[in-house]
Amino acid sequence: MQESDSKNLPRSNRDRTEKTRAALMQAARSLFVSKGYGDTSTPEIVAAAGITRGALYHHFEDKRALFRAIVMDEALAVASAIEREAPAGLSPIDALLSGSAAYLDAMRAPGRTRLLLIEGPSVLGPTEMKKLDEDNAARTLRSGLEAAIDTRGLPFAALADLLSAAFDRAALAIDAGEDAQEYAAAIAVLIRRVVDG
Repeated sequence: MQESDSKNLPRSNRDRTEKTRAALMQAARSLFVSKGYGDTSTPEIVAAAGITRGALYHHFEDKRALFRAIVMDEALAVASAIEREAPAGLSPIDALLSGSAAYLDAMRAPGRTRLLLIEGPSVLGPTEMKKLDEDNAARTLRSGLEAAIDTRGLPFAALADLLSAAFDRAALAIDAGEDAQEYAAAIAVLIRRVVDG
C-alpha cells in the first residue's frame, strides 16, 4: 500500500499497517544481521514477524525491497545522529569533529556496520549504496568540509569521498574489535590536517 493511501485510512487501519511494516522490518533486520541477506529466507522473516507472506508482499515488492528499506532507515539514523551532534552555531572544525565522533558512535549500533558497509554494497550494489550515503552521512561530511575549507582548486569530490571511506574503514575496524578511541583520534587528526591544509 502506498504511504499516501495509508494516510487516508482510519487510524486503527493505519496503526495496523504501520505495526505490520515495523514488525517485518524488525524481524528482517535481526535476521539480516545474524545470518546475512543471502542466508535469510522470506518464510523465516514472516515467521519471525508473526505475519503472512501475503502481508510481506503487500508492504514490499520482494526481499530486496525490504532490505533496501531497512538500510535506508539505518542511513537516516546515522545522518540524524551526526546532525544532532553538529548543530548550527558550532565552528566548522568543531562541527566536523563532533560529527565525526557522532558517526563512529552511530555506527556502533548492533548490526549497523554489517548492514551499511558489508551487506548493503553486496545486495544493492556499490552505485546504489554510494547514492544512499551521499544523501545521508556523506552529505553531512561534504557540507562540513565546504564550511571549513576553501574548496577552490581542490579535487573536492574526491577528497570528500576519500575521507568518507576513512570513516567507513574506522567503523569496520571498531566493529571488528579494534580500539574505538584510537580510531576516533585518528579520524580527528585527519580532519584537522585537511582543514589546516
